[in-house]
Amino acid sequence: MAPRTKPRTLLMKGVELLSRREHSREELKYKLQRALSEGQTNTDVSDCLDTLEAKGYLSNARFAEARVRTRASRYGNQRLIQELRQKGVRSEDIEQALQEAGDEVARARAIWSKKFGAPPIDYKERARQIRFLAARGFDISTISKVLSSCGQADDFEM
Repeated sequence: MAPRTKPRTLLMKGVELLSRREHSREELKYKLQRALSEGQTNTDVSDCLDTLEAKGYLSNARFAEARVRTRASRYGNQRLIQELRQKGVRSEDIEQALQEAGDEVARARAIWSKKFGAPPIDYKERARQIRFLAARGFDISTISKVLSSCGQADDFEM
């Protein structure tokens, strides 16, 4: 009976973590490995993760969708892609989740207008706005479209 209860407690810990929010497989694997008790191994963690996936509790695609849904209003696609790759999400799942995020230029324009609201008055201010949007994970073509729509020229260098 003892060997059967050890994976069960690990499984219960996994369900408990997933009941709070979505996790990627890699993220949950890391958390469960930290929760291993004496006598449990990484094989037990792998078995637990397989069981959670088989029951539909754990899904990288669902995690990617939830992550993009909550963070797309603040960050660009490049940053979202990088975060999801760090969490071990496959490229196909990332692409699918990003399609549901909406137009990146519109999101960047909304972020820009909330932060600045007015076109830059000089080169120093324009560089500051470019750096801000780049740090948020927007690529240069998106930044260019946002600044050109607010009345700034398209021709800046980075």
